[in-house]
Amino acid sequence: MTNPLADKIKALIRTNGPISVTDYFSLCLADPEHGYYRVREPFGRAGDFTTAPEISQLFGEMIGIFLVHAWQQHGSPANAILAEIGPGRGTMMSDMLRVVRRLAPALYQSASIHLVETSDRLREVQAETLAAHEGKVRWHQSFDTLPAGFLLLAANELFDAIPIRQFVRTAQGFRERMVGLDADDRLTFAAGVAGIDPSLLPSPPQSAAEGTIFEIAPARDAVMAAMCERLRTGGGTAVIIDYGHLSTGYGDTLQAVRNHRYDPPLANPGRADLTSHVDFEQLVSRAKAEGVHVNGLAHQGDFLVALGLLERAAALGRDKDAATQERIRDDVERLAGSGAGKMGELFKVLAVSSPEVALAPFRKKAP
Repeated sequence: MTNPLADKIKALIRTNGPISVTDYFSLCLADPEHGYYRVREPFGRAGDFTTAPEISQLFGEMIGIFLVHAWQQHGSPANAILAEIGPGRGTMMSDMLRVVRRLAPALYQSASIHLVETSDRLREVQAETLAAHEGKVRWHQSFDTLPAGFLLLAANELFDAIPIRQFVRTAQGFRERMVGLDADDRLTFAAGVAGIDPSLLPSPPQSAAEGTIFEIAPARDAVMAAMCERLRTGGGTAVIIDYGHLSTGYGDTLQAVRNHRYDPPLANPGRADLTSHVDFEQLVSRAKAEGVHVNGLAHQGDFLVALGLLERAAALGRDKDAATQERIRDDVERLAGSGAGKMGELFKVLAVSSPEVALAPFRKKAP
């Protein structure tokens, strides 16, 4: 079965030489003709992966509770902008709004709802999901076009889809990792000529064995900086949920997922979702450098449970049949379970605010 994006990338490499992992990542996800987010239906059982909001309404409800609390801690300002970047099918926003409407009718009445979404196809799905809020919802191609004012922002699995650069340790030191062609005309990884400033590495380069990979994400840093600048000028809180690590380190986290299974990253460009783990230490550093208050950083499981996940799940299951109660228990375990590979531990939650406010469930002391 031919792969038009693979053919396009190979032609590019034949003409101009190997391309960087960043460029490969961008082409796979966003090529105008064949990019993954242009041609695939990524979400849900029929897609390639299932995000937390698609697992259970409990997830979006907990995020809604958190943002209502943030709004109250900021002094309950009128005309808040409630926004989500990369809203998928609109499921999380729908679940958040149900909670906001119930817990803080004044916030719901005066707020405007904004979705940053580049896909026309997904906008249509989101409009259906959020039909009950018709007239309140606005769409944006870019975060930059959100209206000015107090902002409550949610971003779930946004940063993992923003391209990274990779560097590989060679006999000559760290060199940028590239995608080229092997003798059989297949895509393959190779080391390029560009190096990296050693001060960016987590430990001295000579301590890393040959073949060691280091990842850095200037594009993620730029998105975080834009979010922070926006909070600094208009006030508000952003909550960022993604999978990744708490501290900067070495390791290759570039991964492709197709039909709910891992796929070699170079095997099916445009037909598999390409992501990598988020370096939360870097996001925290950027927030601090931008003068925004870091409320805290937590494992997703701890965050959800502290917000009342178990109590809400019990209420949801009350008077339901045994099969429904069992499904709710399974959903809670998927969202908040700890242990290797479990979402509750793999996913992290970072909250940042301006001006400084104390937000539960985070400790007063920021990381």
